[in-house]
Amino acid sequence: MQAAHRVRGLFAILFALAIACATLVPPPAGAADGDVSRIDNGTASVGIDRKMGGSITWLSWRGHPHNTVNIHDPGRLIQQSYYAGNSLDRKADGQSKAWSPWSWNPIQGGGVGSWARVTKLDKKPEEIFCETVPKLWDMPNEEAAAVMRQRTGFEPGMPNVIVVRCEFESQRKPADRWGDKPVPRHQELPACYFTRSFGAVKSYLGNGKWRDETQPPGPPWGKVTPPRKVVACFDAAGQGVAIYSPVTTGHWNFGPHGKGASTDPKASPCMHVAPIETVRLGPKSLLRYRYWLVVGTSKTIVPRLDALHTKYADEQIDHTGAP
Repeated sequence: MQAAHRVRGLFAILFALAIACATLVPPPAGAADGDVSRIDNGTASVGIDRKMGGSITWLSWRGHPHNTVNIHDPGRLIQQSYYAGNSLDRKADGQSKAWSPWSWNPIQGGGVGSWARVTKLDKKPEEIFCETVPKLWDMPNEEAAAVMRQRTGFEPGMPNVIVVRCEFESQRKPADRWGDKPVPRHQELPACYFTRSFGAVKSYLGNGKWRDETQPPGPPWGKVTPPRKVVACFDAAGQGVAIYSPVTTGHWNFGPHGKGASTDPKASPCMHVAPIETVRLGPKSLLRYRYWLVVGTSKTIVPRLDALHTKYADEQIDHTGAP
């Protein structure tokens, strides 16, 4: 058991270092163009970009009308990201040297130097549905044997709350190179990257109370265990976004990358938050979960978080296809 924890810890450090290396890689073609489908209820606005794998690439609200999502490269954004199987050295096949050895790691945004492919997109006034064939993060342009589906919309009766329903379907062959046996891996549910200006990180404790969380610029990222499954990032004006992921039971990764307080979504400096849960994904796993993004000031965020906790605190991951 201790050996397994050391392996997972080493893997987390390698991933953190990989994010740092990613800042040296130019964004792939299409990143500057964009194809954002947005829904707006007058209080909040959220959008996905079909040229960036259908990940969430836009989040704004009445008090902060500018985009808060960092879109510097396919590893940023607000997106689905999963890990499974053995870590492999595939440099002979073109694997990036910065991410070798690496596990099976389908990314909704895309792989190093390439964006993932959206196969379906349906936009309605209150919800956007998309289906994506993800890319493997460690390879320049290799599609994963998987499908990601996502419904992004507004929580009924809460105009400053976005609810995101995620579905991941692994379609690997049982005898592929990553192995049949499901191994415990830390999953990001979800992976979130915001502009560097949202540098004040807080965990919500309930009853209107917050706890300040500090971490020097990384990676490696800091770790925190928020008691209410909520971590929020605020800017100097007091505007913020809180992530509520009730299906997680372990620590969350968080921290800044780079210095300053940039408001540029395309800049390398950013803020990172990722709720973590250990899940054994098999070759034919099907995983479903949902999370919430709550935007505004502390005064407007707190009552929403309390209401969400009352309704959804007992939510669990729906996972089939692996022990």
